[in-house]
Amino acid sequence: MDSTKRSNIKHGMSVAIVLKQDQDTGRLTDGIVRDLLTKSATHPHGIKVRLISGEVGRVKEIY
Repeated sequence: MDSTKRSNIKHGMSVAIVLKQDQDTGRLTDGIVRDLLTKSATHPHGIKVRLISGEVGRVKEIY
């Protein structure tokens, strides 16, 4: 599923995000979506979300 489209990401989904401090290494963090932070329909680097854990990053994988 395409992680650059906002319509593909819903509250409560399991996703893998890349945190701001991990962008250079590409390290992914797994979690559950709490909030969608990107307002536009698409974003070339992935939709920005806040996880239930409070971490914020761009979605790279959707499970």
